[in-house]
Amino acid sequence: MTVKLNHTIVHSRDPRAAADFYSGLFGLPAPVPFGPFLDVEVGNEVTLAFLEAGDMEVQTQHYAFLVSEAEFDQIFGRIRERGLPYWADPGKSRQGEINRYYGGRGVYFDDPSGHLLEIITTPYGSELPSG
Repeated sequence: MTVKLNHTIVHSRDPRAAADFYSGLFGLPAPVPFGPFLDVEVGNEVTLAFLEAGDMEVQTQHYAFLVSEAEFDQIFGRIRERGLPYWADPGKSRQGEINRYYGGRGVYFDDPSGHLLEIITTPYGSELPSG
């Protein structure tokens, strides 16, 4: 049996704004309502199910997306067009930079609810890391 991640719930202050943010920034299909969720499907059959956090404090998470070089250029272009702050590291100490870990490119940025997002072009551990 192959175990695959099918979906994850992304608690959000404003699920519509969050789902639209992801679909627009990543160039994904429009969100689809499913019960109390707004579902955004990514390319590997994983669904991000956005749910209103209500009175609950949003527990911020980290979501990393593996993208092609061309997709990185497109998404990173949208990040810059929107004037979103971005960093080369998860500790947010290298603002306005991207990283080149494992021979690829990567960048971190926040979604509207404060989740730390990352796009990378090379899976971590694929070769020796570099700055």
